[in-house]
Amino acid sequence: MEFVLYEVKGQTGIITISREKALNALNSAVLEELDKTLDSVDLDTVRCLILTGAGQKSFVAGADIGEMSTLTKAEGEAFGKKGNDVFRKLETFPIPVIAAINGFALGGGCEISMSCDIRICSDNAVFGQPEVGLGITPGFGGTQRLARLVGPGMAKQMIYTARNIKADEALRIGLVNAVYPQEELMAAAEKMAAGIAKNAPIAVRNCKKAINDGLEAGMDEAIVIEEKLFGDCFETEDQKYGMAFFLDKNKEKVKEPFQNK
Repeated sequence: MEFVLYEVKGQTGIITISREKALNALNSAVLEELDKTLDSVDLDTVRCLILTGAGQKSFVAGADIGEMSTLTKAEGEAFGKKGNDVFRKLETFPIPVIAAINGFALGGGCEISMSCDIRICSDNAVFGQPEVGLGITPGFGGTQRLARLVGPGMAKQMIYTARNIKADEALRIGLVNAVYPQEELMAAAEKMAAGIAKNAPIAVRNCKKAINDGLEAGMDEAIVIEEKLFGDCFETEDQKYGMAFFLDKNKEKVKEPFQNK
């Protein structure tokens, strides 16, 4: 891999987009490497992912404008599909993904962060969808996910004006969950990931699927989705152990880690 780094710390996988000279902008090569990296994650041992960018200036500054500038209509649509396919894989990935946003998250950078389950950012982070200033629309899901996250009115304002917002406003409108000093961001992301990883992994995966699938359905259908995923947890070793430990009034033994089965 030339542009995407992957390391595992305990039960947390850390994906770093590393194209620092271009502020980690997304070109076809980055998208392809990110796709392959997701395919390589060992889901038997890794229980949470963190996605971040190399350096302190930028998470992902956007899609590569140099690559996009000469595209035909058909090529533009194909490039949009390439990004959307990878981002959708990230969004529907079986385990939770935390975006640790360390600077610019513009265009495709804002879009890839919105494909993650949870977004936390550094105090120097900047978000925006500047595409209309370049003569295009957001092409990697921005018109869809931003409206779902912050509401149609705020999403339309951000997209139509192409105005960037800072970390404090991103927190205010619900685009991010928390803001940290730059030097504390990764530690906070790793602490959150470890907190997720210690919980029953089958249950966590089923919660992610229930939320994601339920958001795309009407309430009557959504509660059936939940019922099935709730029922799916029973008879697992994790459920038997977790409830037995809860009911053990003595709690003499130290709680053992969940086994993912």
